[in-house]
Amino acid sequence: MRQERTVQATLFEVFAQHEIGCELKAMSRWLDGQRALISLVADDLRRQEVRETGRRGLPAESVLRCALLKQQRQLCYEERAFHLEDSASFRAFARLPLAWSPKKSVLHHTIAAIRAETWEAVNQALLASAQKDRLESGAMMRLDSTVTAALMHEPSDSALLWDAVRVMTRLLDRGEALAATPAIRRDRRRLAKKRARAIEYSRGPNKKRQLYRDLITAAQASRTELQAMAKELGAIAETAITRWRAEVDHYLPLIARVIVQTQRRVFDGQTVPAGDKLVSLFEPHADIIVKGGRQVQYGHKLNLVTGKSGLILDVVIEAGNPADAERFVPMLDRHIARTGVPPRQTAADGGYASRANLAGAKQRGVTDVAFHKKGGIAVADMVKSPWVYRRLRNFRAGIEASISCFKRAYGAARCTWRGLQHFNAYIWSEVVAHNLTLFARLKPT
Repeated sequence: MRQERTVQATLFEVFAQHEIGCELKAMSRWLDGQRALISLVADDLRRQEVRETGRRGLPAESVLRCALLKQQRQLCYEERAFHLEDSASFRAFARLPLAWSPKKSVLHHTIAAIRAETWEAVNQALLASAQKDRLESGAMMRLDSTVTAALMHEPSDSALLWDAVRVMTRLLDRGEALAATPAIRRDRRRLAKKRARAIEYSRGPNKKRQLYRDLITAAQASRTELQAMAKELGAIAETAITRWRAEVDHYLPLIARVIVQTQRRVFDGQTVPAGDKLVSLFEPHADIIVKGGRQVQYGHKLNLVTGKSGLILDVVIEAGNPADAERFVPMLDRHIARTGVPPRQTAADGGYASRANLAGAKQRGVTDVAFHKKGGIAVADMVKSPWVYRRLRNFRAGIEASISCFKRAYGAARCTWRGLQHFNAYIWSEVVAHNLTLFARLKPT
């Protein structure tokens, strides 16, 4: 059983007079007026076929507030649990019931249950409040892109094959424990580790090719044993075995892709396209991002829109590595759909510059469009005057500071949650934490 709100946690809410305490108090005041958002969080926390009886869980309001605290202060769950027990300001903001001190496991399971769509709805409500308080009108927008890395190590074919052998060996050990019938098989983890390390430090394609052959042979042998065990246990309808089988069905196709792409590159001499490559067994959704000829990154590309206030108005987590120029008009359409009117002025990075994008923006009613790099487009075609162009170009430069703050102060440089759905939820939760903190600072008391 879980309440949506804490009916009465305490007669007094003690917020410190420190700057952080004042920010938390202002953020708490805004959250008090958003009861509809608490219902969305409560819907995410309700599990199917679970009775509304039994011990009370952490209220939905407290879950949302704890999540915002975690993302704003960039604390791990262990540190979050400590500060909720130790800090009067944090407990007052989180609206914890009396004598409640949630453990890290409770915080982890409840916060992870909030979907990305819910976080986006919270951000939309926050932007509506900012517009009502005349902090952000949306008449001026600036657009740029960045990359958020996934939770994974630097990929290589040898490391992926080593990961595959480790994962399959663990699954075989668990399968033997569930079947209670130990099988005679070989543990190939040590062999895989030695071959992967040897590939990393060896020179010459012929020597590496032989090492890769041994590594692939070990991975294929482990896969054959795992497939045989899955076939034997497939007829047993136990919950634990069903979950084990689901995990096997998840990893086997990924391991097959790793083996195939290694054979294509090492033995067939082919160049595997970036869209066909698998860079992680544990984060298979991660994309290969090469942005501006800089270092290769592995994660997802983000297109962000900010306004004059610095609030993040919109963010899109892209699939693959689309060119910036392809995303200008869709991002503009999203802004128009959210606000109902086109922005009066738009500024974007040079990568978005093209005559087609300029024409699309003008057709949608945008008065002035300024690209940081002209790309052969005359200033008179973009804006009214050179003064307006310089003003918008300087305005666009402000998004670089917003992105830097978003990535370094709020942890958006690297996602620490696993899975694509949790990746999306992580990014949107960081957007809400960033915007709510900035909203509390901008709103006059």
